[in-house]
Amino acid sequence: MIRLLVIDDEAGIQHSFRRAFAGPDFQVETAGRADVGTELMKTWLPDVVVMDVNLPDATGLQVLPKLKMIDARVPVIIITGHGTTDTAIEAMKQGAFDYVLKPLELDTIRQIVQRAAAVGQRMRMPMELDDGTNPASQINANCETILGRCHAMQEVYKMIGRVAATDVAVLIQGESGTGKELVARAIYQHSLRARLPYLAINCAAIPESLLESELFGHEKGSFTDADRTRIGKFEQSHGGTLFLDEVGDMSPSMQAKILRVLQEGKLERVGGTQTITVDVRVITATHYDLKHRVNEGLFRHDLYYRLGVLTIELPPLRERGGDLPILAQHLVERYCHELHRDIRIIAPEAMELLAKYSWPGNIRELQSVIKQSLLKASGYVLLPEFLPDGIRNRVVTHRPMTDTVESLFEDLDAFLAERIAAGSTTIYEECLQALEKRLFTAVLKQTHGNLSQASRLLGIHRRTLRGKLHGFGLATPADENGGD
Repeated sequence: MIRLLVIDDEAGIQHSFRRAFAGPDFQVETAGRADVGTELMKTWLPDVVVMDVNLPDATGLQVLPKLKMIDARVPVIIITGHGTTDTAIEAMKQGAFDYVLKPLELDTIRQIVQRAAAVGQRMRMPMELDDGTNPASQINANCETILGRCHAMQEVYKMIGRVAATDVAVLIQGESGTGKELVARAIYQHSLRARLPYLAINCAAIPESLLESELFGHEKGSFTDADRTRIGKFEQSHGGTLFLDEVGDMSPSMQAKILRVLQEGKLERVGGTQTITVDVRVITATHYDLKHRVNEGLFRHDLYYRLGVLTIELPPLRERGGDLPILAQHLVERYCHELHRDIRIIAPEAMELLAKYSWPGNIRELQSVIKQSLLKASGYVLLPEFLPDGIRNRVVTHRPMTDTVESLFEDLDAFLAERIAAGSTTIYEECLQALEKRLFTAVLKQTHGNLSQASRLLGIHRRTLRGKLHGFGLATPADENGGD
């Protein structure tokens, strides 16, 4: 029998848990206050705890370390109806088993509780605890932060919480404009290095001839215009965190030099002979599928495994469910202050247009659209007529994969305009990747997942198709006509 303790001051929630876990396999005890729940943790000895964030006498995050100190082997599931990025990250950082948003789906919470109970039964050794009191873990309220309540983003928050207090290398993958640097900064701000330097550099924005000097520094006289010794980003971030954005664009020679620093913690400045030791946590990001580039021979496999000890996949905006209204309203409030506008809300008709758009530029494009709209707006409501023409007149919805070839290119001009505005230097690669992924997905849909049929239709070898699917992170279907 599994002993389940529910700490929540809502009588309805308590009743729901009693009903959901009625039966011989579970015994449920409830508490409406933190102090009562803490006492039951000591005396009743539950196998699993489900606890709300907002309690009458304390917050769940304040109580969580106390429960873990009583028995660190007991999984604690945090639930809340007012979830924020920081709450999710802090909960996972402090050792929560999971983080679930209200309203609760009983089937989902039942699965989580059962999984937690199974894990708890296997845990016999005490966990090393983080009491969460490090002030450096608090995010600066003035900094841009991550928003979103969809399932995919909740998983991102959990990953941040799990990895933040460690020193492992983290690779963040996602389309351009999805907020990869925000994730990197959140990892840093919740880490034990938060009081130490944090530096970011976009590897794709700096010419190859200058990137080495930017990262490793140079000695005076090492090249033309080197009139003084310069310390590079690795040395500047010693003890702290270095974020390498668009690491997938690095040349092979630069990849080799980065690998040496990660392996040995040592570097030499350009033109120098002195070996310098550095202690830096490296977080990287790319819009590429880096595993795919490894398979193509464009990225070192040994560096990939060094960078991707843990990989966080950021979903594109079009796959984030109901997050768009949250993000749009947040940006309106943020930019109104910056642009001295009085807009308070987004009209339902305008929000509908925003929701129907496919957002190829993701959050970065949404930011641009909101800014443009506010500059044109008057009054207190953001009306449809204030939106850019590309949103009002060229709403791009997700067309079915059966569209004609001509229709696939209907929005090419808009895509190019967006990527040029974003400063992209990899438009060719982005177009090819997007088209290939869509093409392979469509063909597999038509062949009902038959890999052999799909490869014949495409005119490519099964092995090539399987490799492409793996590179795009798509599930590889079973080959009904045998192996490769």
